[in-house]
Amino acid sequence: MTLSDNDIRAVRARAQRLDSPAGDLLAVARSLAAIQAQSSPAARLAVRVRSRGLIAPDVDASREVARTWLMRKTLHLVPAADLRWLNRLFGPRNAQSGQGRRTQLGLTGELCERALKHLQDLLRGKALTRREILDGLASDGITLDAKSQAPAHLLAYAANRGLLCRGQDVGSEPTYVLLDEWITEDDTPDDPRAELARRYLTAYGIATAEDFGAWSGFPLGLCREAFDALDLVPAGSGFALAETELTAPPCPPRLLGAFDTYLLGYRDRDLLLDPAEAKRVNSGGGMIAPTVLVDGRIAGTWHAERTAKQTKVVIEPFAALSRSAVTGLESEVDDYGRFLGEAAVLVI
Repeated sequence: MTLSDNDIRAVRARAQRLDSPAGDLLAVARSLAAIQAQSSPAARLAVRVRSRGLIAPDVDASREVARTWLMRKTLHLVPAADLRWLNRLFGPRNAQSGQGRRTQLGLTGELCERALKHLQDLLRGKALTRREILDGLASDGITLDAKSQAPAHLLAYAANRGLLCRGQDVGSEPTYVLLDEWITEDDTPDDPRAELARRYLTAYGIATAEDFGAWSGFPLGLCREAFDALDLVPAGSGFALAETELTAPPCPPRLLGAFDTYLLGYRDRDLLLDPAEAKRVNSGGGMIAPTVLVDGRIAGTWHAERTAKQTKVVIEPFAALSRSAVTGLESEVDDYGRFLGEAAVLVI
């Protein structure tokens, strides 16, 4: 089916729930397949822009979602019932690809196995911070340099092995819990990789196997096999699930947080972001700045400036914004403040 660039952006924005927010956290998590969550504040904002009525503590307190290292060895937030089968897809691959770096950090296979046995005992019935875990391991004769990357790589390896996942944050400090104690559900599909591809297309609307590979980190051959297992229709230069409605109204203005999934699901972002402005959004090192979305296209960046009295949401547009766009962004700033429990004002 022939679609204009505006059509594709509208379909993708709708798939991302940017034009029709969900009512609860689990619905958001299910509709997005996975939410990148190496930054807890950014993950909260990804939920905020796609939901109605939630506040930031709702995201932190919920046991309906869970976080672990999945796509591209990156921390993601997913429905709790999906974490086990997703970890079976990504955990072994992530553990194997990280072996060289673990060796460089002194995390030998023997040391890791010893540490996993001690972690099982340390975390039983508890949620511990990294510092608490390191102190516990040290008392058992396993000493790691807290200033090095070794603790992070050991914890990620333990998660890849299915031992633990992230628990609730304590302030800005993450905690870690035993996976078997945190999650009891396991909704494993018959064909996990094809199911992941289906969920990916549900979340990203129109895409290619190459896009799926960029998002998941899977080799292209496996991505093509997963696409071949689905009932797809051509849409623009990509494919959509056969049941996808390939018409959608323009997306209202939105404030996207850092690392938002809207920008992370495609190999090529040119349809969403003018290449001339790309470095203002991605300055390097994998960092994706908070962005302003107008008609499904990135129209600027933003940041928050906090004082004792209020929070200024400062927008730096790539070009002049229309009055209707500004009005829509004023509503977004109001909702941003409501979500965080702050008085927020728009500054352009």
